[in-house]
Amino acid sequence: MVRRALAAAFASLCALAVLAAAPAAEAQPRTRLTVYTALENEQLQPLKQAAEAAIRDIEIAWVRDSTGIITARLIAERQNPRADIVWGVSVFSLLQMEGLEMLEPYTPRGAEALRPNFRSDRSPMTWAGMDAFVAAICYNTIIAQQRGLPRPATWADLLNPAFRGQVVMPNPASSGTGFLTIAGWIAAMGEGPAWDYMAKLHANMQLYTHSGSAPCSNAARGEYGLGISLDMRAVTLKNQGAPIEIIVPTDGVGFDLEGTAIHRGARNLEAAKKLADWAVTRAANELYGRWYAVLAMPGVQPAIRGYPPEFEQRLVKQDFRAVAARRDAILRDWATRFDGKSAPRN
Repeated sequence: MVRRALAAAFASLCALAVLAAAPAAEAQPRTRLTVYTALENEQLQPLKQAAEAAIRDIEIAWVRDSTGIITARLIAERQNPRADIVWGVSVFSLLQMEGLEMLEPYTPRGAEALRPNFRSDRSPMTWAGMDAFVAAICYNTIIAQQRGLPRPATWADLLNPAFRGQVVMPNPASSGTGFLTIAGWIAAMGEGPAWDYMAKLHANMQLYTHSGSAPCSNAARGEYGLGISLDMRAVTLKNQGAPIEIIVPTDGVGFDLEGTAIHRGARNLEAAKKLADWAVTRAANELYGRWYAVLAMPGVQPAIRGYPPEFEQRLVKQDFRAVAARRDAILRDWATRFDGKSAPRN
């Protein structure tokens, strides 16, 4: 009887010890990863939740800004990096950082399943792709009717004097969308003709914004007749009922890839590798497909509705590495010519 009582008491104590230990185990501190990004604000929380659910011992702390600004910040901090990992930044920027030896060589587990052009060509890799985003024209059909604005079919059509003061686009120094747009013009037209085109378009330009999505939002609200923006913002706003037509110019559209890269000198390298591994998984690509139609992993069906199929048919041929090497020079030239119509910086 006594032995049974002692055994029961011992079992109870063990159970209490297990119960007491469980919260302590759950309360173990997670590694706080500083993640620099240019993703849209509405994408941050879903991605954070999914990644932290899949990798239980990390916590994501976002540092978010437009592509040009976040790129400039990363380069300015390269001698004393604050970012552990970059997740959702233009491949033009990643290749520029690669050239400055800022990226940690690491091939994420499973990266071989990605499309070849969404993978770094180095071994080990320095970056891995997520999705592609594309230049688009958001054309407000109501404003067009009110103001007698013709429907453009090509970039050249935007030079029509009817569009004077009716066009807005992103500043390429601040916005990745702005940069991929002018890089697309250079690829499609050749450098000299592209600069001539931009000079003529500047006469019709009302404003250069510091956000890639802002021009489409401006057009959707009827502030301007049309905005040069990015595909995912255009499709999202149209699906929400905005009175816009998404125009994919027949003379070719610029595009960019978004990717993930570990910052060389990351304070939390092992945790950053875990996130880089997850960022190339099928689950991550399915999540990217909530906002993007062109994904890094073949066979993943995007969930986004109403995406014009002609986007993929009209992409320009782009040498990302060559453009990345000249990015600073292109932006200096652009600023000298056109920065006078840029929106004030906050």
